[in-house]
Amino acid sequence: MIELDELSLVVVVDNETDTLSSIDNVEQSAESASLLDRLEPTEVVDGHAHTTVFDHFCCACHGFSVLLTGRRGDEQRSMLFDVGPYADIWLANAERLNLDLASIEAVFLSHWHWDHSGALTEVLPAIVAARAAAGLAPPLLDVHPDRPDHRGIRLPDGRVSLLPPEPTLEALAATGSEVVREGEAHDVAGGFFVGSGEIPRVTEFETGLHGHVSRRAGGEFVDDPLILDERFLAARVAGRGVSVLSACSHAGVVNAATAAVELLDGPLDLVLGGYHLAGKTMEQRIPATVEALGRLEPRLVAPGHCTGWRAKAALAGAFSPTERYAPSVVGTRFRLRSDTA
Repeated sequence: MIELDELSLVVVVDNETDTLSSIDNVEQSAESASLLDRLEPTEVVDGHAHTTVFDHFCCACHGFSVLLTGRRGDEQRSMLFDVGPYADIWLANAERLNLDLASIEAVFLSHWHWDHSGALTEVLPAIVAARAAAGLAPPLLDVHPDRPDHRGIRLPDGRVSLLPPEPTLEALAATGSEVVREGEAHDVAGGFFVGSGEIPRVTEFETGLHGHVSRRAGGEFVDDPLILDERFLAARVAGRGVSVLSACSHAGVVNAATAAVELLDGPLDLVLGGYHLAGKTMEQRIPATVEALGRLEPRLVAPGHCTGWRAKAALAGAFSPTERYAPSVVGTRFRLRSDTA
């Protein structure tokens, strides 16, 4: 595992947009601040730049995607964590964020859920084309080998609220990317990042996604609350500790953070992603989750996507007073620099 001098993260897709709220004294910058720094001024009045930013803001949707860039000395590696559901949203947001698609050498799929995988068949060709134009090899697509055909939530009355079918492995291979199926913990992007295998379930209260069902090989929908194909992505910055991206935390955000700290052997830095504490059954876990996360002592909690407003409110109440709350919203950026650099 390579200790990084710096880790930068850009949220490309998330459920919420918020560039107006104030930000605590943390390693996070709002979308509007980034735009002011990189857009040409609309006009200059009395020596002061006036810049139009509102027509450049990203669009939010139900999904998640983050671009990670790690730096060690003069070497820099970039990869993508999930792509969200809609290619038009991802591609438009990437353009608004001025992302360099040619720099993306790997795409890591956290788990087989369409709000994370749906845009793969269109986003990957765009990355392949950008890298080809720059004389670079196609990106790796890192997926879990246990791919279901279809998933959803079974309601109390027996109906199933379906996600669209998962993209097939054949369709993913046709994008021109190199598809790699990994079910165990492994290095990604030359060891700048680490992808997990199956996440150990060590807490008593994180018992999976209530009502979740999966269908494989044309069979019937079967109960599948544990979603064992879910994986996290982690990195370690020298002097700071371990950052973990947990897209939906179906295994439990405490379980994911605990496993990341053990896997990379360091204190907990940033916990970014969906904590999936929304819905009446899942919301019962909020107090235990907040308490257990507090014991892990993260530098920053950054809940987004499927966390839910009740859980965000509880997390903000616990972590914002000590300036450790930095919610994930589309277009926001995190920059974690080594304390020893």
